[in-house]
Amino acid sequence: MAKVLVPLANGFEEIEAMSIIDVLSRAGIEVVVAGLEKREVEGSNTGLKVIAHTVLDEVDVESLDMVVLPGGLPGAEYLAKSEKVKSIIKALSDKNKPVGAICAAPWALKEAGVLDGKKHTNYPGFESHTGKDGYIADQKVVIDGNVVTSRGPGTAICFALEIVKMLQGEEIYNQLKEGLLADFC
Repeated sequence: MAKVLVPLANGFEEIEAMSIIDVLSRAGIEVVVAGLEKREVEGSNTGLKVIAHTVLDEVDVESLDMVVLPGGLPGAEYLAKSEKVKSIIKALSDKNKPVGAICAAPWALKEAGVLDGKKHTNYPGFESHTGKDGYIADQKVVIDGNVVTSRGPGTAICFALEIVKMLQGEEIYNQLKEGLLADFC
């Protein structure tokens, strides 16, 4: 079974985080939700507090198949500035394992050095943090090698479904897409 880490920092984007966690879980992927510093993490828009499975320092990085970062502010900034998050991204990418980020979170991929020379997308205007080189503005999801990026809350389900396709294959992707009524992806 594939195992994906979803790190959350205070100020995470609720739609993105919950879409990723839910869609991947429905596909039979083991999702490990880890708080950056503590298990209780607060969203950016609703004040919703989530209790993560664990904290980032307790995650066994060697057991992971992928890391996926939700956006939101200031959550994405905290992820981008975290040495632990950057080291996890780099460790997985160095093994050619997929790394993903949505909205403002591709900033962390840039900070980890894995976005260089890659096509990517992000929330409009965040190319000042991710780089204009390789930036694609008009696609919901951009995949370049082992890097998967997406634009924002409205593309979160499509982003999560593309990750399902990468990790679980076309058949599960199609079943889940149909079941979610996600024909917009």
